[in-house]
Amino acid sequence: MGFQLGASLLDACVLSVLDKKDAYGYILTQAMKKAVNISESTLYPVLRRLQKNNCLTTYDQPYQGRNRRYYKITNEGKMKLKEYRKAWIEYKTQIDSLVCGGEENE
Repeated sequence: MGFQLGASLLDACVLSVLDKKDAYGYILTQAMKKAVNISESTLYPVLRRLQKNNCLTTYDQPYQGRNRRYYKITNEGKMKLKEYRKAWIEYKTQIDSLVCGGEENE
């Protein structure tokens, strides 16, 4: 069983991966697949949205006669990631309390 990921959570995951190291699409998809079920066709709109919101920049690197487009987190993206991480901790705590047997609502 899996849970649906909303846009904000996908954004947070992508920014987290890119916070460690710049990556091109395939490598980014493989890193994401370690935690969530995502395809490249789902990932690229996320990358475009993050780029449009100034959270990512791109640059091309030649590789075997072709160019690879690498994605790099910006300072604005790092600030957004910090917000996402704070919100995630609060959200996770609330869900853990509910799902894992915290206080019961009567």
